[in-house]
Amino acid sequence: IHYSLEVSAPLLRTQGYVDGRWVSAASVFPVLDPATGQEIARVSDCGPAEAKQAVDAAYKAFQSWKQYTAKERSVLLRKWFELLTLHRDDLAKLITLESGKPMRESLGEMAYSASFLEWFSEEARRVYGDIVPSPAKDRKIFLLKQPVGVSTIITPWNFPSAMITRKVGAALAAGCTVVVKPAEDTPLSALALAELAEQAGIPGGVFNVVPCSREKTPSVGAVLCTDPLVAKISFTGSTATGKVLLKLAADTVKKTSMELGGHAPFIVFDSADVDKAVAGAMVSKFRNSGQTCVCSNRFLVQSGIYDRFVEKLGQAMDAELHVGHGSEPDTTQGPLINTRAAEKVVQQISDAVSLGAKVLKGGKRLHGSFMEPTLMRDVTTDMLCTKEETFGPLVPVIRSVPTAVLT
Repeated sequence: IHYSLEVSAPLLRTQGYVDGRWVSAASVFPVLDPATGQEIARVSDCGPAEAKQAVDAAYKAFQSWKQYTAKERSVLLRKWFELLTLHRDDLAKLITLESGKPMRESLGEMAYSASFLEWFSEEARRVYGDIVPSPAKDRKIFLLKQPVGVSTIITPWNFPSAMITRKVGAALAAGCTVVVKPAEDTPLSALALAELAEQAGIPGGVFNVVPCSREKTPSVGAVLCTDPLVAKISFTGSTATGKVLLKLAADTVKKTSMELGGHAPFIVFDSADVDKAVAGAMVSKFRNSGQTCVCSNRFLVQSGIYDRFVEKLGQAMDAELHVGHGSEPDTTQGPLINTRAAEKVVQQISDAVSLGAKVLKGGKRLHGSFMEPTLMRDVTTDMLCTKEETFGPLVPVIRSVPTAVLT
């Protein structure tokens, strides 16, 4: 089946957005539907030159944007929020086609994404200062809050809209300008946000988007993290990449915010309500096919409840999980973002089985980047899946034996 990208024409943008203009690059890169592997668009492959233009434009725009009153910035952010809400369905379709996320989850993300602009449109009016009691009678101490300047926003593919508005809403509310480098797998959502920012009346240069391929990401990232005109970097992604960006930022001592990889445990004690524990496990593991930074990665279950938990979790997986294209209404589990992601899950399963784990459900890679939701028991802490973030629909359950506690 071929799934077409049916969204209103103005929202399907394929060029970079710099200084209020749509700009082409010397080459393009393909954006694929991860469920089918089919090309859905070709996007301008921006390089260091376009990144530098975007930084310069943001720096120039900052000189005037920081002079806007809090109310003026608030009104523009509110208009942007209202446009996201108006175009929610089309924006959700973009998310599903480029990330594979089931449509129900994409609609949820768009509500989440818009909520950040709504929140920061209101908080823009509340950037209060303070008056501090002075130790000297002839002095008064005032505390003022001022925008830091150009902010580089580097975002992941698993929430291609919400991770942008979450960062950009705060930056624009404070009076900063931004350059966004979206993930190479999901640039279309970022460019649609730029189209709506323009419609909302946000001035040119305040919000810039520089899409690029995997190959050009290092050189573009280097410009965005080393240029002296950039004052702040906000990044969500892997720990390994975060370390690289922190090193790049160090020479010019930039402010940084890093939201890096997770390895969340899900712990079930003998005293737990098994049904509630299973319901919680289903939500915390299988949202976005296990591809969120807060997904449970390893399940530690006390020995007295272990067998019942594993059995009931397997039953819930059979009853509730349906693998398919995100556009299909029954789908709860879409594909992983690309074949590399699927290969990583397969590697973790193979490693665990070779060390004694048993696969109870799933365990196989399907076509393309689809993975069967997988349940494994008899997992031990020397297996890869208990040491590395999985980012896929794998549930490794470790039997936890209580130790004596001296009182």
